[in-house]
Amino acid sequence: MESRSLRYFVAVAEELNFTRAAERLGISPPPLSRAIRRLESELGVALFERTTHRVTRTPAGDVLLAEARIALDALEAAGRRARRAAGEPQLVLAVKADGDAGLLEPILASYAREPGSVPVAVRLCGWQEQPGLLRTGEADAALVHAPFDATGLDSETLAVEPRVAVLASSHPLAARDRLELADLGWTTATVEHRIDAARRGRGDLAQVLTAVSLGEVITLLPASVAERYPRPGVAYRPVSDAPPVVLAVAWPQQSRSTATAALVRVAAEVAEAALDGTRATPGAGA
Repeated sequence: MESRSLRYFVAVAEELNFTRAAERLGISPPPLSRAIRRLESELGVALFERTTHRVTRTPAGDVLLAEARIALDALEAAGRRARRAAGEPQLVLAVKADGDAGLLEPILASYAREPGSVPVAVRLCGWQEQPGLLRTGEADAALVHAPFDATGLDSETLAVEPRVAVLASSHPLAARDRLELADLGWTTATVEHRIDAARRGRGDLAQVLTAVSLGEVITLLPASVAERYPRPGVAYRPVSDAPPVVLAVAWPQQSRSTATAALVRVAAEVAEAALDGTRATPGAGA
């Protein structure tokens, strides 16, 4: 099965229209239709149901679409990594700004002391962009909060920390020392949706906190963010029944890089040491 056949198939499967798919690919509809017929013949299954008025995917087409996207991403990533390998050795670590639970600097410092370590370029990115960067070969490893799209990726948990409510200092709930999700009108099932809604249209933490201080939104953030970013007009309050936030280090499943493996190992060691230090601190977790 050739990559060109897969690209043709993905275009039709996404557009569900041969004319639009052909325009997208820069070819005419007849050769595109013939290519899809050849692919179906090669696989021995029908990928589309065609009528005069519409095109729909068959169950086999749904399965191939998911697999084809992964395969094409892997091919693109392989080419990108090969081009990067031709230059100076370097690792790219994708991180959401302020989303590292305070572990980024110690990870980088510890990795730099490793025998055979290579320079690490930190790729700062937006909410949940890290998995895509890993799949396309633009990053070798990433620090990312769960849940995330782990398709084609391996990961290891680094830290599990509580979330706190973030609300305007003028909000009536800010007068309380501790809250529950019900006080916010939230439930466990709606936490991720509510957090995503608060982030939508706001590119970074500063914008989110500004919206909070203006009373536009209430959200939850990792406790480590609250500790590092006190801000006038914003109150942080523990939420006793909020699900914790999980920080993981992720990397492509197909990675065979010893440098990436060393960075992942160091990240786990640094996170474990940080956790041991927290346990050893008198009054920690109180």
